[in-house]
Amino acid sequence: MGLLDNLGDLLKQATSGNATEADVHKTYDQVATGASQGQLADGLAHAFNSDRTPPFEQMLSGLFTQSSPDQKAGILNQILGSLGSGGVTQALGAGGLAGALAGGTVTPQQAQQIPPNTVEMLAQQAAKKDPSIVDAAAGFYAQHPTLIKAIGAGALALLMSKISQGRR
Repeated sequence: MGLLDNLGDLLKQATSGNATEADVHKTYDQVATGASQGQLADGLAHAFNSDRTPPFEQMLSGLFTQSSPDQKAGILNQILGSLGSGGVTQALGAGGLAGALAGGTVTPQQAQQIPPNTVEMLAQQAAKKDPSIVDAAAGFYAQHPTLIKAIGAGALALLMSKISQGRR
């Protein structure tokens, strides 16, 4: 059996909690090596939108936590662009952090100061206001395939399943 044949079994095992995280990560490494950035983005967007995974904003917050300062700034700037300054104020209230984020571009140094729960709130509001942020976030993180592992074994298995469907 080839790698793609094993993905169906791995998906069943991962979603039922019977696959080890190491097995899922090893298989993901093999899949990610042969996948294009577009395929990774499609698979990640599928996982973000699935009712079999945690909500988009929760997974995004987890990715944010594992991101470098530059990556944190990059995804925050995409989210803030979707929200606009009024959306940031609406999500966070006036003053303090909202004032700092509503200013436009976030630097890597500023991004380091943003707590993950704030990113989760912003991502949730951005997805309500502009659902295309889910695809934009998937495209952003597809540029960083190793980091994608932070979404969890079940979501990774779903991502790989989506990629394998496109290859058949």
